[in-house]
Amino acid sequence: MVDAAWELSCESHLLAWSLRGLAGRLGVAPSVIYHHVGGKDEVCRRVVERVLTDIDVPEPSDDWEQWFRDLLWGLYPLVTGVPGVAKWTLMHGPTVPSMIPTLARGLGVLKRGGFGDRVSFAYVALLNTAMLTISVGDDRLRHEGDGPRDHASMMEEFDALVTDAEELRDMRDTFMLPFARGGEDAGRMREQAYRAMIDVTIAGLASQLPASG
Repeated sequence: MVDAAWELSCESHLLAWSLRGLAGRLGVAPSVIYHHVGGKDEVCRRVVERVLTDIDVPEPSDDWEQWFRDLLWGLYPLVTGVPGVAKWTLMHGPTVPSMIPTLARGLGVLKRGGFGDRVSFAYVALLNTAMLTISVGDDRLRHEGDGPRDHASMMEEFDALVTDAEELRDMRDTFMLPFARGGEDAGRMREQAYRAMIDVTIAGLASQLPASG
């Protein structure tokens, strides 16, 4: 049942399918799923647990910046592979067993990094930035099928507002058009944007640390 829910989530979004639709795929009544697993909330929790079990948690390190880059860049393909897992994680927090080792080790790394009583804030800032960025990408994917007409209209409206500002034209050509095209181009831009957001968050947190020496 969890396998079938995982497949439905990969095909659409963790929060897009219904328990009735899952039951139809399995050829059973919804009550069978309730009996063996629970309601949709519990099924979703089990799907998230399955995805996050594969997290490769880096070994403890004194370099908190690189530790979180390794963690969060490694997390990206896992979480984007099942749209909706990021949003579920934002809504529910670290409430599945597979997240606890990551949470404990990450807090320890930040403590050694000098964050003191701001350890929890720093961890939440890093994880929320990662999950929010992925979640926005997941939501865009849900509407990418509406594709050419909506995206063409968006670009026409933007072009009508752009006059002679070279910076705006550059943004249109290098950033907006790949997203509007969808597919592999949009996928590459989503990953680049994700990595940039992680780097910016790390730099912001580092700037708040007291100067050493």
